[in-house]
Amino acid sequence: MADTLEARVQTVVVFDVETTGLNCAKNEIIEFGAVKAALSDLSAEREQSDFLIRLPEGVPLPADITRLTGITEDALQAEGISQADACERIVRFLDAENLLLAAYNAQFDLCFLYYFLKRFGKEDILRRIAFLDILTVYRDRRAFPHKLSDAVAAYRVKTANTHRAIDDARAALELLHLMEQEENDLHHYVNLFGFHPKYGVSGPKISTITYRAQSLDASGRLYR
Repeated sequence: MADTLEARVQTVVVFDVETTGLNCAKNEIIEFGAVKAALSDLSAEREQSDFLIRLPEGVPLPADITRLTGITEDALQAEGISQADACERIVRFLDAENLLLAAYNAQFDLCFLYYFLKRFGKEDILRRIAFLDILTVYRDRRAFPHKLSDAVAAYRVKTANTHRAIDDARAALELLHLMEQEENDLHHYVNLFGFHPKYGVSGPKISTITYRAQSLDASGRLYR
């Protein structure tokens, strides 16, 4: 991947968010986790960002989210930072030239990130960043099922998928590195997202992304 992308990408950030629900326009981010690595060496994490984000006053944390993530309202109040502070930290972490921003099921995480940054007028930082969806790559490499836990098991990723943002971001970075070692075609997936042919694109489309319906049986390559 480095040979093909190095002219426009130097740094890779893999991130994950935990949220109060599935609606990026209405629900809230409660945890942000991200790891940064050089494109030339995805095996070595250079920097991380990991924090809880307090909910706006009067917005409850759903019990099913606590059951899934282990995050509680008490933890958000005691350890969380304000949304404004979280925005500043995210912008600083992404403020790098020639950045590739990746996530597993990136459509979900990027839509939440866009709406979150938009509240503070900082969404433009995403317009100059290239995107990669690790789930799209995995669908081309392995047949259904396609959860992060399935990919972690298939590639024998050492970092567990825990539904906590920093752990899942680290697992996704390790997965990306193993995928690069397996087949040197990741550059073809930059700004190319696959979607389930039955359900379509989840959430609003991102203007810089090309979307294509994707087979679930790993029968080909989406970029061909």
